[in-house]
Amino acid sequence: MEQETETKQKTNGKQQCFLQIHPEDNVLVALRDLQAGELINENGNDLQLIETIPAKHKFFTKDMNTDDEVIMYGVLVGKVQLPVLKGQAMTITNTKHAAGQYAYRAKDYRWQPPDISRFSNKTFNGYKRADGRVGTANYWLFIPTVFCENRNLDVIREALWNELGYAVTDRYKQFTHQLFMAHQAGENIDAVNLSPTQTAAKNRYFQNVDGIKFLNHAGGCGGTRQDSATLSALLASYADHPNVGGVTLLSLGCQHLQVKNFMDDLKHRNPSFNKPLYVFEQQKIQSEEELITEAIRQTFKGLIEINQLKREPVTLDHLCIGVKCGGSDGFSGISANPAIGHTSDLLVALGGKVLLAEFPELCGAEQDLIDRCVNEETAVKFIELMETYDQQAQQVGSGFHMNPSPGNIKDGLITDAIKSTGAARKGGTSPVVSVLDYTEPVISPGLSLVCTPGNDVEATTGKAASGATLILFTTGLGTPTGNPVAPTIKIATNSTLAKRMSDIIDIDTGPIISGEKTIQEMGEEILDFCIQVANGELIPKAVQLAQDDFIPWKRGVSL
Repeated sequence: MEQETETKQKTNGKQQCFLQIHPEDNVLVALRDLQAGELINENGNDLQLIETIPAKHKFFTKDMNTDDEVIMYGVLVGKVQLPVLKGQAMTITNTKHAAGQYAYRAKDYRWQPPDISRFSNKTFNGYKRADGRVGTANYWLFIPTVFCENRNLDVIREALWNELGYAVTDRYKQFTHQLFMAHQAGENIDAVNLSPTQTAAKNRYFQNVDGIKFLNHAGGCGGTRQDSATLSALLASYADHPNVGGVTLLSLGCQHLQVKNFMDDLKHRNPSFNKPLYVFEQQKIQSEEELITEAIRQTFKGLIEINQLKREPVTLDHLCIGVKCGGSDGFSGISANPAIGHTSDLLVALGGKVLLAEFPELCGAEQDLIDRCVNEETAVKFIELMETYDQQAQQVGSGFHMNPSPGNIKDGLITDAIKSTGAARKGGTSPVVSVLDYTEPVISPGLSLVCTPGNDVEATTGKAASGATLILFTTGLGTPTGNPVAPTIKIATNSTLAKRMSDIIDIDTGPIISGEKTIQEMGEEILDFCIQVANGELIPKAVQLAQDDFIPWKRGVSL
């Protein structure tokens, strides 16, 4: 897919009823519900719909026979399984997944950066770390080396969050108490209402500590030693994250993932690591009570220490943004994803870093990404990771083509190549400067590809591990996903979702669909929002809700 030269969809307030994404496409996207018999004009030619086409779905521009190629975004996204007619809807019955072959071909890719004049002198107030990286937040992090410590973390979380002003469930506790009191008094409990939301930040005792986070997980023992080694590298990456100011590590003692393994990985990742780090091993401590008491006591001392840190102004090239989509719909690839793609291009042009992951959701976009790789070594690494991943999926009777969920399909993403090619637009159009394996840290400014599953939480977990200090997460169906250390900004592909789930959505890109705004305009607005979040001025909904999702990937088959 060539670098796009025209991405404006603004129609002076008049909504188009369909969209041809690329001149070579032989399917169109319905931007609103289209009725059977409706006549539309496509490039000067009349096309009559022979059936109703729901918004977000695709329909054919010509009669096609079995095995004819379906082109969308200018690339192969499927093949016809049954003969179809012009004006007929694309469905899983008449269309199957197909994607083009890919290979390194030493293409001379020329990128034209966007105009960054509006952002060139802007800064954000971040937390400077000793190694030169800058955090958009200042968190204290609790890490268990093994699942046996999860319960102790839960006890510590409740104690610290409730007393230090980080709890987000107070109003639900109050609501439960009100129900109890109403029942005792013989009153109608249906008349009891939930109290208004409280902003936790106003009640924090440590104003310069943005949160106390906990990485509960199900690993560290009982699986393979390779599982524990992967987990150790992941946990070390979170301890070393620029948004983390200090760490408390809880270990049982006898598990596969030993404290020494974690410390070795941490030293390997950052030889100059100098954040406060407290380690507690339960089997060396007299009682659980002593373990929890001392962990809280030492952590409190650490909180006093990192609370001395202050935000300082830094240039935007210190930002590292991960881009992700989940609960995708038929508008994802034409509104929210290309909008944050423009945000990505702006940040790259400013000298920042962008992380695009979800390898099962790059199926069909491989050649474009390979052509944009800065050298053969980078391209070959991407090809090898993609092929190995797909082969593992096929060995268990699956494959990348099985990635789309029932919700994706229902809302117009009929094949994985359609979903993936639209998903890849989150990365913009800049050159691919590096390809990172799971937990590998990002070093180079520019766009990097990170090997993770498509699974929402496994992917965001992996992006944060590689260094994302903010995550832009687009959704068309709605998902509450967040991350413990990387503030996650939720972006709706359509205004209906933005209104219906306003408690979890931060930004609405529906105006692109309605023709009120261009992709470029939305992309700039999103970067403005990112700057405000990086400043600590705005708290994304996922952070407000403490949506701290964390799922380590065992390097098995996960789509």
